[in-house]
Amino acid sequence: MQKFKNLSRKKKIRYGILSVLIFYLVYVIISVTIPFANPPKVSEEFKQSVNLNAFYSDTISVDRAAIVETSQDALDVRIHMINQAKEKIAISSFSIKHDRSCKEIASAVLAAANRGVKVQILVDGLTGNIDMGSDPIYYALGTQENVEIRYYNILNLLKPWTANGRLHDKYLIVDDSLLLLGGRNISNYFLGEYNTNVLSYDRDILVYNTAAKTSRNDESVLSQVWSYFETIWNDKMSEPVFDRVPRYKNNKVSKAYETLGSIYQDLKTSRPQLFTEVDYVPLTVPTNKVSLITNPIHIMAKEPHIWYQMAELMKNAEKRVYIQSPYAVLDSTMYQDMNEISNKVPDFRMLINSTAGGDNVMASSDYTFNKRKVIKTGVQIFEFQGEHSMHDKSILIDDDISIIGSFNVDMRSAYLDTEVMLVVHGTEFNKQLESYMYAMQDKSLPVHEDASYGTNGNVIPLKISTGKKMLYNITSAVFQLFRYLL
Repeated sequence: MQKFKNLSRKKKIRYGILSVLIFYLVYVIISVTIPFANPPKVSEEFKQSVNLNAFYSDTISVDRAAIVETSQDALDVRIHMINQAKEKIAISSFSIKHDRSCKEIASAVLAAANRGVKVQILVDGLTGNIDMGSDPIYYALGTQENVEIRYYNILNLLKPWTANGRLHDKYLIVDDSLLLLGGRNISNYFLGEYNTNVLSYDRDILVYNTAAKTSRNDESVLSQVWSYFETIWNDKMSEPVFDRVPRYKNNKVSKAYETLGSIYQDLKTSRPQLFTEVDYVPLTVPTNKVSLITNPIHIMAKEPHIWYQMAELMKNAEKRVYIQSPYAVLDSTMYQDMNEISNKVPDFRMLINSTAGGDNVMASSDYTFNKRKVIKTGVQIFEFQGEHSMHDKSILIDDDISIIGSFNVDMRSAYLDTEVMLVVHGTEFNKQLESYMYAMQDKSLPVHEDASYGTNGNVIPLKISTGKKMLYNITSAVFQLFRYLL
């Protein structure tokens, strides 16, 4: 104590600041990790509420569906859908950037709002601040009379636990007619072909409600998605942004408004097909039923509602289960479920990125460490060796159930983030999804029990760089301390 009294005033201030910083750092580490280290199990109440028969139907539903596979189609479909809007649009995304594809979509949104369409845009609050920042384009949108933009769960540095519980949903709803839902964020990395050197393979499902504006409208899955969107939109964690323009940005926002108008006119000239009326019936296939499954929307550790329902459906399979996911980061419950599926289902496969090709350092690090544990579940793993990293999230169950959405087979999707998946009952759609998944398997290599590769025609394994390999040797062990956040 006497030693502290003898310190100069400047040193005391430095000591005090350092003490506060150390205290805050400890506070952050504890707040971000401890509350999420032991996530809740699925409650008996929720288990009792799940009826697997509810995902099936003996009759044709009002919903027709199709897969949107290529990045260019994914961009074009989004713009075309927005151009078809008459009354309302909802966009929900984990990330929206400010590159060319984003500007094209923003130009279509602005044009829709100018013709009287109500537009609601919901973005994750952490990535929104990073990716959208204070870009004048989003002020041009957000201050338009018919547009409102909100962030979900904005990071609060005084409440570090808000760093978790991200909005990972990705979908677009237009009126009561069209829904596009999948794994794509809004950026050139997923949409269009503006940078073919840096792309990610991904997948969306397009749903067309044939009963829009009829007495059967509520039978469509769109009513479920609209209800879910409104619930999270009106949640206390969703806050308006870009609704007021700072004075110093007035000129930039005015120019951004003009830029969006110019981009929209360019689209009309260069891609007129995006502005024509389309009959979606011949572009889609019939389904027996389409159902939405979601996670809880609070920001703390969640019961794994989506994983539980998908696991139960997979355990109920008679012939095959085929999972496609960018990553495989499993906890004890998920390992157990995978073991049960393997014991019950004759053909159980999983297609994931190789560590050489994957774009997620944390997930690839964990897979490096736990690869043999995943193999021991009995699932036949295929590792993708394609030109780009793949980000698809899909499941085939037998020949009639398909699941597509935003959910990665990892602990973050299971226990931390909001997620959306569509469960589709229908053989034609299942065949369509199967063709795309097997096309990617043709560019993959099977993994043996000893973790070595088998052969698959002329497929050559990707080579992991020396730097990446050295990094994973370190991070694969370090990340085990907090792998429940990966």
